[in-house]
Amino acid sequence: MTCFVPFNNRNLDISFFVFRPTVVLVDELVEAIKHFSLCTESLGCVHSAIFKSIHGNMIVWYGAWIKRTNENKELLSAGLLSMLTNVSSMAILTEHSFFDAYAGESKDGSPAAKFSTGDIVSLNTAFLDPYDMKETSISYACLALFKAYFLKMEGTASGVCFKGRLGILGLLVWKSLHSCYSWILSTDYRKILLPYFDHCSPDLKYDIFRVVYVSGDNVINFQLCPPPQMLENGVESKGG
Repeated sequence: MTCFVPFNNRNLDISFFVFRPTVVLVDELVEAIKHFSLCTESLGCVHSAIFKSIHGNMIVWYGAWIKRTNENKELLSAGLLSMLTNVSSMAILTEHSFFDAYAGESKDGSPAAKFSTGDIVSLNTAFLDPYDMKETSISYACLALFKAYFLKMEGTASGVCFKGRLGILGLLVWKSLHSCYSWILSTDYRKILLPYFDHCSPDLKYDIFRVVYVSGDNVINFQLCPPPQMLENGVESKGG
């Protein structure tokens, strides 16, 4: 199966949930998040995926949703958090937010970034000080950086720029892990990044992930979804 990430926010809302495992057997956590992902389909999630950090202990869940109002996004967020009871016993949810995709490009001309289980993605984040927000200038800096380097980066398949409430996120899909390493090892990464952010001081982070699940993959059948009563009285009853 293939997961799609839009290059703009016209038709879909995008969310990312970041987990830090607290269990030794991380595969059990991944299976629990797979079932959480299945449950979100009834709430309007049309594409989802799970990224597992290759060198760290971070798990990221990506969800693309049918477009909705800001009020309904807040209701949806509250409903999703209530659905993570089983997952919370295996991991700490460190970040969760909706993001707007505002730029993207692919080497093959596709109108969206796409990847499947087993593929490699990298995530770049620039978290902002909530008391000194410069979202517009930061997003322009990330766009300039993306436009300046994407076509020169050998081994990339596609990339997307996102902006959210507290920061900016960039997602790159790589043709192989070797391609990703080659770019990192041959490039002074911070020397490239920092000049674009000399007007502010964001908290810059970078990580490489393997895609371990996309919606449509087979999942072991066990009950993890919340009771239908909660969904009927919560998110679903508010519409999308």
